[in-house]
Amino acid sequence: MSPPTVPAAGTLSATSKPAFYAALTPSVRALLDPSLPQTANLANVSSALFYALRDPPVSRPINWLGFYLTAPLPASTSNTAAPAQQQQQQLVLGPFQGRVACTTIRFGRGVCGTAAARRETVVVEDVEKFPGHIACDSESRSEIVVPIVGRGGEVFGVLDVDCLVVGGFDEEDRVGMEAIVKIVVEVLGL
Repeated sequence: MSPPTVPAAGTLSATSKPAFYAALTPSVRALLDPSLPQTANLANVSSALFYALRDPPVSRPINWLGFYLTAPLPASTSNTAAPAQQQQQQLVLGPFQGRVACTTIRFGRGVCGTAAARRETVVVEDVEKFPGHIACDSESRSEIVVPIVGRGGEVFGVLDVDCLVVGGFDEEDRVGMEAIVKIVVEVLGL
């Protein structure tokens, strides 16, 4: 079987971030194949997004992009101080692009765990000012994390993107990345 096609780097002809995300969204949809394991699908999405975000018009120094997937916490490490629905959950490293990363993050901890626990996107302008930030890559300066909330309301995981500059993400990125995550949920039937 031939690999899925995505526009080559720099070929998404968009003059703004909203236009960029509008052009990228159908490409992401085309990458997804519900007959394949979710790992294969998320690996291709992470690669497509990582390289697309580094090209014009977005052109960010993205140093890490990937997925963390929800998994149960081992019984001996349950956090009894957390709300009941979060006590037994953690995020486990999934498909990604970038340097070696943290392998597990508890719900409610760091940017990823906070987004998962709140079930809402978290945009951090300066990670050094985020209480409890987990520095998997000490060079990261800003971050956006979009929770992947299934149709039944359960948190399947998060999309995490790190940037080497402060202020690397804004409202337009939030809207664009949430649209991409919505397509992942829809096509993969999460």
